Amino acid sequence: MNQDGKATFDRVLANVSRVIQGQQETLRLLLGALACGGHILLEDYPGTGKTTLAKALARSVGADFRRVQFTPDLLPSDILGVSVYEQERQAFSFHKGPIFTHVLLADEINRASPRTQAALLEAMAEGQVSIEGTTHALAQPFLVVATQNPVEFRGTYPLPEAQMDRFMVRLGLGYLDAASEAEMVSAQAERHPLEQLAACVTLDDVIALQAEVRTVRISDEIRRYAVDLVRATRGAPSVQLGASPRASLALVALGQALALFDGLEFVTPDHLQACAHAAIAHRLVIDSRARFSGQNAGDVVDRVLEEVPVPA
Repeated sequence: MNQDGKATFDRVLANVSRVIQGQQETLRLLLGALACGGHILLEDYPGTGKTTLAKALARSVGADFRRVQFTPDLLPSDILGVSVYEQERQAFSFHKGPIFTHVLLADEINRASPRTQAALLEAMAEGQVSIEGTTHALAQPFLVVATQNPVEFRGTYPLPEAQMDRFMVRLGLGYLDAASEAEMVSAQAERHPLEQLAACVTLDDVIALQAEVRTVRISDEIRRYAVDLVRATRGAPSVQLGASPRASLALVALGQALALFDGLEFVTPDHLQACAHAAIAHRLVIDSRARFSGQNAGDVVDRVLEEVPVPA
């Protein structure tokens, strides 16, 4: 088996870990999404390092990086770009927006209006944007990293189901343990480690990694197991809207990525189980009665993992 992809993963993981400490499993899933060409939603409390993580990832792979702070008055043209009339040429000239990059950080995405959020849909699904009747291809690789805080509700617009479904994974960093937090404070006493972070792989390496992931073998039984996990959410009693077929595609692709990272030539049930929460939970809509009783999407995924038979 070609080990170039695993080597790329190992280098990027070690590089990002210099800045983001104590988050190995989260970083593994985040790099899995990158290796599958999927987009990432980071949902966690303020100050946990969401923006820093996006910057560290972009720097590690030598990618162009743009950040957009989403606010209620942000317009779609602020993201996509706008045509400006140039008097000298007596013609309109298109000025590209920040979406024309490799890694786009949509910071606090739920603060923008649904109209502005929708400006990302075509880009995330098809790697292109249509502006004034013209289709513009985006750079490759193209990755949206969006952040939102789960504790702020005033002045926010919840992401609609179609938008949530475009994200391959939803991840959270959480608070560090005492030892890791003390180490982080010490590391930033003089300067932020991000300032010294340099690229450890190239964008060509990332593109090659994405191609290699697709070659990892997955048996019909494991593929059917992924589908059964997703389909089981649609019939769960507390679920108003189950996971879409995109969840099945995400689960299979992430399983291939994790197998590659482990140096294996094939996907196992353990790989699907390891990424099930990240790939499925954010796509579920829990009914109000279940929410009031304390149930959440993670509980549904736990139950599905227990009930769906694991292939031998």
